[in-house]
Amino acid sequence: MADDTKREPENSKSTVGSYILRFILTLIVLAITSFLTPGFRIVGLWSYLGAAVVISIIDYLVERFMRVDASPFGKGLKGFVIAAIILYITQFLVPNMRVSILGAILAAVVIGILDAVIPGRVM
Repeated sequence: MADDTKREPENSKSTVGSYILRFILTLIVLAITSFLTPGFRIVGLWSYLGAAVVISIIDYLVERFMRVDASPFGKGLKGFVIAAIILYITQFLVPNMRVSILGAILAAVVIGILDAVIPGRVM
């Protein structure tokens, strides 16, 4: 019996579930990064949640409009710089988050390493 229903491609990147997974992974990676990185500090659960939301939204917008992968090591130096800029800008939108320029660069390195270790794409 033939299946006449149309199926979405399995490699569809814009599913809601993938964005929820990326949000959760971003939250976990932010917690680890703020613990390990000097110059990168987030205080309080709501600030972590807010930072994960802001980073997820900015990352989505960068991917959508600029067609650039914003993962720290996803597209070489360009992706690394964009990830550091996203982290630095996020501090202005999230209370209780402070990031120095060096902290954003170091955090992009830590996130890139964690992104390589944790299954699924974070940023």
